Amino acid sequence: MFTSATLDIMDTMVSYLLEPVIIALLALIALALWETGLAIGERTGGLRRMIQTGNTNAIAARAQRRIDRADLIARIGPMMGLMGTLIPLGPGLAALGRGDLDILAEAVTVAFNTTVLGLLAGIIGFMLGRARRRWYDGAMAELEEAQP
Repeated sequence: MFTSATLDIMDTMVSYLLEPVIIALLALIALALWETGLAIGERTGGLRRMIQTGNTNAIAARAQRRIDRADLIARIGPMMGLMGTLIPLGPGLAALGRGDLDILAEAVTVAFNTTVLGLLAGIIGFMLGRARRRWYDGAMAELEEAQP
């Protein structure tokens, strides 16, 4: 099977991933909140002002960028949440085998917290993406109707 050294290397590599995953999750939540603010601005007049310019290329380019960012949040958030769930469970289950329930409790808490953050980011990204698609499709249809 695998040697003890191989398993130790793998455990070390995986344990180093937990902090970057948590940082990435927090960054995704911050980005999701930022994008929510931008979406509120789009909905309360920003998109209307863009339509008034009549520049379909600019609207299409902006739509693509903003929808892509929302999709990125929707896809990456749950993945990071899953990684943050699985990484601490290995040491937590090992601690359970040794009877150390404090370490297990901490690992499970981290696992649940990262799951929730990942799902929250995914939900926000999904909702933003759906709303923006609808808004920008409507804006493009309105511009096409206005053209002779």
